[in-house]
Amino acid sequence: MADNLAARSQSMSGRKKSVAEEPVTSVLSAGEIPIYSERELTADEEVLAALGYKPEFRRDFSLWTTFCVSFAVLGLLPSFASTLYYGMGYAGTPGMVWGWLIAMAFIQCVAMSMAELCSSMPTSGGLYYAAAVLAPPGYGPLAAWLTGWSNWLGQVTGAPSVDYPLAEMILACASISNPDYMPQSWQVWLLTTLILLIHGCISSMPTKWIANFNSVGSTFNIIALCIVLILIPAATNRESQGLPRFTPTRVVWNDFYDGTDFPKGVSILMTFVAVIWTMSGYDAPFHLSEECANANIAAPRAIVLTSGVGGLFGWFLQLVVAYTVIDIPGVLTSPLGQPWVSYLLQVLPQKVALAAASLTIIAAFSMGQGCMVAASRVTFAYARDDCFPCSWWMKRVNKYTHTPVNAVWFNTSLGILMTLLVFGGPLAAGALFSIAAVAAFVAFTIPIFIRVFFVGSKFRAGPWNLGPFSIYIGSAACAFVGLMVPILMLPSLTGSDLTASGMNWTVLVYGGLMTMIIIWWFVSAHKWFKGPKVNIEHQMLGREGNIVEGKEHDSSDSSAESITKEDRILDDKRAANLA
Repeated sequence: MADNLAARSQSMSGRKKSVAEEPVTSVLSAGEIPIYSERELTADEEVLAALGYKPEFRRDFSLWTTFCVSFAVLGLLPSFASTLYYGMGYAGTPGMVWGWLIAMAFIQCVAMSMAELCSSMPTSGGLYYAAAVLAPPGYGPLAAWLTGWSNWLGQVTGAPSVDYPLAEMILACASISNPDYMPQSWQVWLLTTLILLIHGCISSMPTKWIANFNSVGSTFNIIALCIVLILIPAATNRESQGLPRFTPTRVVWNDFYDGTDFPKGVSILMTFVAVIWTMSGYDAPFHLSEECANANIAAPRAIVLTSGVGGLFGWFLQLVVAYTVIDIPGVLTSPLGQPWVSYLLQVLPQKVALAAASLTIIAAFSMGQGCMVAASRVTFAYARDDCFPCSWWMKRVNKYTHTPVNAVWFNTSLGILMTLLVFGGPLAAGALFSIAAVAAFVAFTIPIFIRVFFVGSKFRAGPWNLGPFSIYIGSAACAFVGLMVPILMLPSLTGSDLTASGMNWTVLVYGGLMTMIIIWWFVSAHKWFKGPKVNIEHQMLGREGNIVEGKEHDSSDSSAESITKEDRILDDKRAANLA
């Protein structure tokens, strides 16, 4: 892996730069030159123009603030709190420690392969754009259609699926403080709606304000996580309950809890759902790349940094809980209905447990905000290509904030409607929110699969790339997701023990929605949807016209990387996919 900084072509005075002279894989052919007459373009904007898009956002995100949004979307502490039932409930503590460790090795492969795509195609369309460009001739629009809708389904459920358990956690803490209070479904829905509206307002602010807010929120997430990691082992009251301070290592790593009807090996694989749900937010920098400075280096670095740091700290949290939990069935079946709060009350004094829960609540609020920002950028990118019936409205950028405000409130409205399912009980709500993990990882993998098995060594990498290890890492990522998609859809019970209340409805919800989307494609969408739409003028190299050159922020100059005849032919074929 190397950050090949020299591969970044710089603009030179009077130079007419074609798409082939930028380190990108584009819908435009290699010999075309983007034209933007309003002003001179920066280096980041030149790269975006080579991808077929004119600059519409301010680039106020740095590597750190992009990482902050991504880490906020990841939300390790609140994500762990929401998925503890699966990590602990399927295989006990061995599933927590072994499951997280094994799954993270492959998730890092997915993240690195995605980062490589991001460096070559730093646009808000992200994976959807990549699938369209890399697909074999004639299949670009279909690849983009499937990737885009799967990714959008995962993104649009992000904020409501975080804010709903956040509201439950707030009301559960209120119930602990006042045992006579019992939260009602309408109260949970109203509180969830309020949180979504607040997130919508924050996400409509100017980019710099959002970046600062998420920087503070992500910093708090890290601090809260560190406090909880220290607080639990330091303040645990296990010894006052006649137990050793920590569970013996041989028990933690070897004593399985029979939470499913499947063999232990399959149960371990089923615990991966907790890791995948927790780690499914590291694609946020891809969608924020049009608002990020030095995007084709900073955005991929933020992806890998989020996955790596998140995976490491997440495993530390797994270890802390695995070594201190006392009664697993008690955590899973507590009348509080929230395993994380139940666990805290089991191992900590009540006031300390409420303090830890409060930190989790604040971190969850920041996480929901990050989800709303990322989802709105995805919605904007797809609306820009007229994927939605009201795309003309959703793709508008507010002239005051320079952010996609309409896309934000479209997602907020959808989120409020989704949370009406709380009135149908936990089964109905869970059926909707459980699609997030499967939808996200299917979208992650489609362009990686195409890049590995159809493009191979002819892929034009950006300045951040995996070098000779790219194919091997991408193959491992595809194999992992191919194995995990059916595992994520397994119920924990089998045979006569399986009832409607214990069914895993992911296969029906996600499968049903994607089936309708595929039918839509064959009935009508294939007639009008042609994949990513360029919105910048361009002309063929060598023809007369008004060519606007970009300029770097610094004074250093270097020659553009030479492009071979094979590169140009390959780019022309990729562009033909969208014809």
